[in-house]
Amino acid sequence: MSTTRSADARTAVEHCRIEDATPVTLDAEALPSTAPQRLRDVKAELDADDLVPARLVVDTCFDEDCSFATQEEADRVREYVRAAGFLGAGTVTVEFDGVADPAKVRPALAAVAERAEREGVTLDVDGPLSLD
Repeated sequence: MSTTRSADARTAVEHCRIEDATPVTLDAEALPSTAPQRLRDVKAELDADDLVPARLVVDTCFDEDCSFATQEEADRVREYVRAAGFLGAGTVTVEFDGVADPAKVRPALAAVAERAEREGVTLDVDGPLSLD
């Protein structure tokens, strides 16, 4: 992956106009739902208050040494990735304290990161393991 911006991206950035909006971080648990209609309502409320969702933080738990539990948690994070893309947030931060089995969690989060990339969202992992 290239770290240099393409000419198209550079042109778009050069033509930016300043907006008077405040970037905010949303806690996933504070969202009423990830259903599109509910997310439209959240987006409308943020717009009305001149707020822009920059990041969505998801508190997760990977403490169980169970493939099904790991996949269920990864699916939950994936749903918030979709919600972040819908809301226009650029980053989803996954926070967790412990990992029962990194060999199960790392590939599950890597799959979520791939999905995030397709959604135009960056997945940020804040926990005892990384995706590197």
